[in-house]
Amino acid sequence: MRSPLPRAVLNRLETGRLVVLSVLLGALVGGLSIILRLTLDAAVRLGTLITDYAPPGTTGEGGLMMAFGTAAPWGLLALPLLGALYAWLVPARTGDPLTQLVRGYHARGQWPGPLVQVRTLAATLLAYGSGLLVGRDSAFTMTGQLGARLMQRVTRLDAVEARTLTLAGAAAALGAVLHAPLAAAVLIAEVLYRRFEFEFEVVMPCVLAAVAGTAVYGLAFGFAPLLAFPDVQVPASAQFPAFLLVALAATLLGWLSLLACRVVPEAWSEGRFRPLLGLIFGGVTAAAAVFSTPAVLGDGSGWVQLGAAGFMGAEGLGQSAWRWLLLALGTQIALGGGVLPSVGVGGLLGAGLSSLLGVDTATGSMVGAVAFLTVTLNVPLAAALLAVAWGGETLLPMALVASGVAHVLSGTSGILPSQLQARRDSAVHAGPAWLPDTVRFIPRRPTPGLPGVPFDAPQDTTQAQAGQAQPGQEQGDLPLDGDLLPAPTAERELYRRAVPPGWRGARLNILSLPPGVEVVGIIRDGSVRLPRPELRLTAQDELVFLARPEAYSALEGILRLPGS
Repeated sequence: MRSPLPRAVLNRLETGRLVVLSVLLGALVGGLSIILRLTLDAAVRLGTLITDYAPPGTTGEGGLMMAFGTAAPWGLLALPLLGALYAWLVPARTGDPLTQLVRGYHARGQWPGPLVQVRTLAATLLAYGSGLLVGRDSAFTMTGQLGARLMQRVTRLDAVEARTLTLAGAAAALGAVLHAPLAAAVLIAEVLYRRFEFEFEVVMPCVLAAVAGTAVYGLAFGFAPLLAFPDVQVPASAQFPAFLLVALAATLLGWLSLLACRVVPEAWSEGRFRPLLGLIFGGVTAAAAVFSTPAVLGDGSGWVQLGAAGFMGAEGLGQSAWRWLLLALGTQIALGGGVLPSVGVGGLLGAGLSSLLGVDTATGSMVGAVAFLTVTLNVPLAAALLAVAWGGETLLPMALVASGVAHVLSGTSGILPSQLQARRDSAVHAGPAWLPDTVRFIPRRPTPGLPGVPFDAPQDTTQAQAGQAQPGQEQGDLPLDGDLLPAPTAERELYRRAVPPGWRGARLNILSLPPGVEVVGIIRDGSVRLPRPELRLTAQDELVFLARPEAYSALEGILRLPGS
């Protein structure tokens, strides 16, 4: 039965559905972030009992701007074991939470299973509580993904909605922990690629979810910025060269860290030596805390707070050097791949250099953080917005200059192996333009070329039209090419839809379709298969329908019924 509402109204309702789901997801993730914040605080207190050292925290998270203890040697013996445990809990093929988020999106929503995600969350809790180089933003990023998975369990989402809301959930969690919802939303849309490209279609859901999540989180812990700055003024023209030198130094250090992190062979970090590398990383961290300075423990954001407030001098250079070394050693085993570890390295470098050059340390620390974050994560605009959210609008001109210079000079490398060069390389955008990525109306136009393969075309006729199968391609599979599917007519259009939950595991010959609707293709593993009656559908498949608009509307009405 065709809906009595006009198509424009239906499109508006579909957009409104995503808006409502984004806000609800943000509120859900905000509530989960409150629980996570309490858990992280408990983990830090437990870690303090073991290591006898409490690093400084940020004022926005209620942390004290001073450190306690001297890092007891016997307590630090737990760090190598925890490093090995972290490397074992976080599989090499998935990476840290931010790497998992980026990789899963480009794989058309194929994120790791709930068990792997819970293991990763537990690993980040252990590592952060013990003082290893894992920022608390990593745990929040994973919590946002789990919140989206929970919503998917209670709400029927198609493939595109699930992908978009998973990104929005991560944005909501990052907005809460960074106290910067707009910057977090832009970061999620920007971190997917190494070039200066965006997923504009996910910016709006990410912004809505991040604002809602920060609102709920702020009700419990306040709305103060993560880092508190004194009154920052627009830098004078005479100080501009000094801040530009800070940005160049942070860019160079970030670029060198990308080279240093590749010293460890990939076969080691992904094989049976992975826990051993985690053990070595924990041992280096413990040795640095004992023989050099206990300030090496933690993600460094608290020390950036002290540097921005003017309580640190040139010693910030020594701390940034230690953290740079740990970041280079730990990246291959998913340690230090989040936002706050990069902020810690760059911010301490900027504070130390600014002290030597005699310029404002608050501005210098943010310039260093912006440049280093831009190099390591390829997020120039988000890095500038973070500086504005923490230090005020007066930092915007210098932050934009620092991020622009860093992005131009650093190239397209990054510490996230799952980042792609450009949108065209992503499987999400790899499909042909005529076949959309979700269920939507296809404009009427003829399809040039071959006459098309009918629904019940025999095997030999198909091969005669499409040619011989390519190596590694099964018989009956066709390339993803519109010329091999029936052409839309004046009455019937092509539609693409993920397999509904109620159809998973079913054979095609038992499906009940409304009159005027037929399945003309099954998209599996990047190729279009002929709809054989005995073919079983899986959760990863997508169906291509040829139907009249009113018949397809009737099919959608059936699929959205409870239990479908």
